[in-house]
Amino acid sequence: MAEKYEPDKIEPKWQKFWEKQELNKAQDFDKRPKFYCLDMFPYPSGAGLHVGHPKGYTATDIISRYKRMNGFNVLHPIGWDAFGLPAENYAIKTKVHPNESTHKNIAHFKEQIKSLGFSYDWSREIDTSSPEYYKWTQWFFLFLYENGWAYKAKASVNWCDSCQTVLANEQAQDGKCERCSSDVLQKDLEQWFFKITDFNEELLQGLEKIDWPEPIKIMQKNWIGKSEGYEIDFRIRNQESGIRVFTTRIDTIFGCTYLVVAPEHDIFKNQELGIKNYEEVKDYVEMAKKKSERDRQADVKDKTGVKLEGIVAINPANNKEIPIFVADYVLSGYGTGAIMAVPAQDNRDYDFAKKFNLPIVEAPNTMEMAEKGIAKKKINYKMRDWLVSRQRYWGAPIPIIYCEKCGEQPVPEKDLPVLLPTDVDFVPTGESPLVKSKEFHKVKCPQCGGPARRESDTTDTFVCSSWYFFRYLDHKNKNEFADKKLIDYWLPVDLYVGGAEHAVLHLLYARFFTRALFKKGLIDFDEPFLKLRNVGLILAQGGVKMSKSKGNVINPDDIVKEYGADTLRIYEMFMGPFDQAIAWDTNSIKGARKFLDRVYGLNSKKQETRNKQIPNSKLEKLLNKTIKKVGEDIEAMKFNTAISALMILLNEIEKEKEIPQNVFEKFLLLLAPFAPHIAEELYSGIKNQELGIKREGNSIFEEQWPKYDAALLKDEKVNIVVQINGKARGVVEVEAGADREQVSVIAKQDGKMSQWIKDKEIKKVIFVKDKLINFVI
Repeated sequence: MAEKYEPDKIEPKWQKFWEKQELNKAQDFDKRPKFYCLDMFPYPSGAGLHVGHPKGYTATDIISRYKRMNGFNVLHPIGWDAFGLPAENYAIKTKVHPNESTHKNIAHFKEQIKSLGFSYDWSREIDTSSPEYYKWTQWFFLFLYENGWAYKAKASVNWCDSCQTVLANEQAQDGKCERCSSDVLQKDLEQWFFKITDFNEELLQGLEKIDWPEPIKIMQKNWIGKSEGYEIDFRIRNQESGIRVFTTRIDTIFGCTYLVVAPEHDIFKNQELGIKNYEEVKDYVEMAKKKSERDRQADVKDKTGVKLEGIVAINPANNKEIPIFVADYVLSGYGTGAIMAVPAQDNRDYDFAKKFNLPIVEAPNTMEMAEKGIAKKKINYKMRDWLVSRQRYWGAPIPIIYCEKCGEQPVPEKDLPVLLPTDVDFVPTGESPLVKSKEFHKVKCPQCGGPARRESDTTDTFVCSSWYFFRYLDHKNKNEFADKKLIDYWLPVDLYVGGAEHAVLHLLYARFFTRALFKKGLIDFDEPFLKLRNVGLILAQGGVKMSKSKGNVINPDDIVKEYGADTLRIYEMFMGPFDQAIAWDTNSIKGARKFLDRVYGLNSKKQETRNKQIPNSKLEKLLNKTIKKVGEDIEAMKFNTAISALMILLNEIEKEKEIPQNVFEKFLLLLAPFAPHIAEELYSGIKNQELGIKREGNSIFEEQWPKYDAALLKDEKVNIVVQINGKARGVVEVEAGADREQVSVIAKQDGKMSQWIKDKEIKKVIFVKDKLINFVI
């Protein structure tokens, strides 16, 4: 073994060893308890990994290695979210076909990830852009279609001019494209939707039983947007028709002084109502439809709107006539697309009333209307159906065929996958590039056998990622997306780790897919991820976000080359709490490397034989405490404090002239999940020394996690802080576990304390066992 720590030689050696030994392969139907540990799989961008990626991957690797050493059958797979805009935009930029550029990027990502020593089961690797995978993405589309959860409809949709495609509402939050940050426009287009709204209540209730960060749950609850209220009809004077409104505050109806309808409201389809300024209203409606929802809901004082001249509504609470307006701050997608305006109770209504000189009436709140049965109880949800069709090339083709005679027809399952054509230009033009393919549209109607044409749109990449955790179980299965027995054995996922940015995107969609399968009896669980933890961002030095434009992106390859993969792993886990955003500090990474240099230096001080006894009782107690703390901290994902405990133990070990081999072995076992290469290297030295032969097997990761002796966790002596009236005046040493009376006697006898309490009346004694005693005088 080399005298000097040389990670550039050690790390590739052990990475090859682990791969050859297949130590990371999960065993289907093993008798050990299973543990499914999952990272949000990466999309293979052209930039490769940055130092933010390994933070989450290191955490799941630590947990996976720890669980294996504790006797679990661990499934820790990896794959590629390869379809979608990021990959396609990179292909457009480089003028290389996305199939070629994406797989080149995957090869680069794979090389980078392997260099960091993560214990993935590479035998289960998936690629969402492969026909073998997207065949089943198309199957899921048909499954939803056949059950009434996929449909095509004309709707006002979010459009990104830069990306030349539509976006789901979840991808256009705050009126910006989540991919390129361009302003989102509104267009009326025929698009495909998934009926996620059929699962509103189940998705809401399911949040109560899963171990997820509370902020993520709150975001999903707010996105689903459940409101309990009332629907009530306002009659239009001299008309049979009326306007139905939804309100959560029926008790304020006596203060309603006008109605407001959304520009998309059905009232404008009825030209018999007698709206005298119909052309003015029509112009306003067209103008409003061009605005994004973000602009329409912006909290600006200058509200816009047009009064519908010639018609008025009747407030059913007091039979008073009230005007009707159209205004863009009311949205058609929520409630009934019409509101009763109560300017004395609502800020937006107040601003609008002030601008248009409308009455503001202070009226008593009452539930009289509801009690009389005029208003009907109603539950509304803000969430809209998921728009899944995209006018882009690089995605799974939607498996629908159009026949002039038979209409819309699903592709038969036996004809899947519907392959992406190669005879088209993949550059976006505003319509799907698949429209221009000749080969793609050579298809017959599955119903009548007549000439037909395929759907030209592709699916949103989030469709591919909504079910990928199933495919890892059975990625070579040609007959179904995964075998039911394997699903029963492995799922649901025990731990899922990734960024919080997917709160109302991937995480919601994956829950929807799982709920749909459960509802139809295809699986026996209704939530995909039992436990979710978010990884905090790694920021550039100075606390700003890393970006290529700023030139502050740090490449992990450079860190591995200079310091080693184990150093990067230790540093990223020691930076601070795992779920918090923390700035990169190049100087601090040197401290992580110094720690590993010191660990390597222990090898020269270890005993040549294994003694059962540890002569230093203080070291033995600290070792047991460290075993307990590191195990508990890994379970709680408090990696920084676990590493801190290892550093404290190292300080104590270094004081020994000769390190007991038992201590050295256990220290390495504790270090192994965090810094696997150096731990394996040093542990191999111990094994070779014992066996006297060249080592052929017996990895440190085949060993059991060390157990602590509970009897050694208690300190024999502890220091107690002595306070007088809340101020620390000294410290006394007592037996661990001593009670108040014992500590009180010792403290009073201490020479330093006597000057504070001599001849004083002690009115009260506050005591915290093994911590402090406070005399109130």
